[in-house]
Amino acid sequence: MPRNRRLTAVATAVAAISVLATACTGQSGNAAADDPDKEVTLNFWHGWSAPSEAKAIEENIARFEKAHPNIKVKVTGNMTDDKINQALRAGGDKAPDVVSSFTTDSVGKFCNSGAFADLNPFLQKSGVDKAKVFPKTLLEYTQFNGNQCTLPLLNDAYGLVYNKDAFKAAGITEPPRTWSQFTEVAQKLTKSDGDSYDQLGIMPTYHGYETVPMRLAAQWSPKYFGADGKSNLARDPGFASMLSAQKDLVAKLGGYEKLEKFRSTFGDEWSAEHPFHKGQVAMQIDGEWRAAMAKEAGVTFEIGTAPLPVPDDQAADYGKGYLSGTIMGIASGSKKQNASWELVKYMTTDTEAVVAFANAIHNVPSTLAALESPNLQVTPEFKTFLDIARHPKSNTTPAQADGGTYQLTFQDLAYAVEKGDVADIPAGLAKADQQIDTDIAKAK
Repeated sequence: MPRNRRLTAVATAVAAISVLATACTGQSGNAAADDPDKEVTLNFWHGWSAPSEAKAIEENIARFEKAHPNIKVKVTGNMTDDKINQALRAGGDKAPDVVSSFTTDSVGKFCNSGAFADLNPFLQKSGVDKAKVFPKTLLEYTQFNGNQCTLPLLNDAYGLVYNKDAFKAAGITEPPRTWSQFTEVAQKLTKSDGDSYDQLGIMPTYHGYETVPMRLAAQWSPKYFGADGKSNLARDPGFASMLSAQKDLVAKLGGYEKLEKFRSTFGDEWSAEHPFHKGQVAMQIDGEWRAAMAKEAGVTFEIGTAPLPVPDDQAADYGKGYLSGTIMGIASGSKKQNASWELVKYMTTDTEAVVAFANAIHNVPSTLAALESPNLQVTPEFKTFLDIARHPKSNTTPAQADGGTYQLTFQDLAYAVEKGDVADIPAGLAKADQQIDTDIAKAK
């Protein structure tokens, strides 16, 4: 999603929601008694900040208000989870009734703490069968332990964006499908000049923007937690395999120190100075927004998109990827929950609204109907990500009571492995499991 600084560090979100978890208790039983047909003004807070994104929100709200003339919506944008947290704790007339957040990692805390109202009763009352409206993976990351405290509002799929001109110059005729092919292609595309690079096939280190451990791990179809509810990193061989494969790629492309030195020359992820736009890297792990952003930046090369490669032993599953997205919920302390539900229902389930918003900000739609809508604007580059979103093996990181803390633990281990600070990967994973189980036990 072309959203400025949408990918706020998970650590910040975890810290913000941790405070929220101690301050909120569910009040939906008493607060949902309002009459949605009466004149009312709702406070809607969201995190988008770019002018084009804010404009798209305003246009959707205008369509909603036209269909619901008794409901006025006061929109406040560029809201971080920390600001939302403070407002929900303070309460009162100025607090948000409806919230949209980028941090899907915090859904477990939103639900577990009672900060957001359970939307299941609203869905049932409205006759909305969520299993028939939303893709399965999106429902997984918007609920926790049966509490559907948020709903998906657009979707992000992650794949491979590449420079077709660079591929042609290197004699590469198609994007890699397996990890061994990926490694070979990345090496062919790399042109090193001493301690630096004229062109790097791909930036493989975990700080390389979207090349975070969870994006890569998704290609191994990991199981973060076992049937017993315990952390499963050491028991699932996919995690060790991914960490080893990434470390091997780092070594073959010049080593951690050389790569990180080159990464320090990169421009901002959301500007025309992005290394893919400038031709510094020939391939980029990214979301559906990157191709459109590159074109807007005026790149002179032809852009291609493809799913991320899969492990060689999972070649039949090529096409899958990591999914996440924006979430939308109702504050449990709101006294206008029935009216708020009308807004949430419209923005998350109305096909016209979802398609219009997706078209405006180049995101993947979040409903099954919108994915198939003839009004959806689909370029060849964008279609790749629609297909990833539809793939039955595409997956996400599951919600947990401690929000995204378990992901931070895994991420920290991945950082240590790629730097060479942890040589015994199985032992590192076992230690991470212990830490994750301890953190979750404390959060419950």
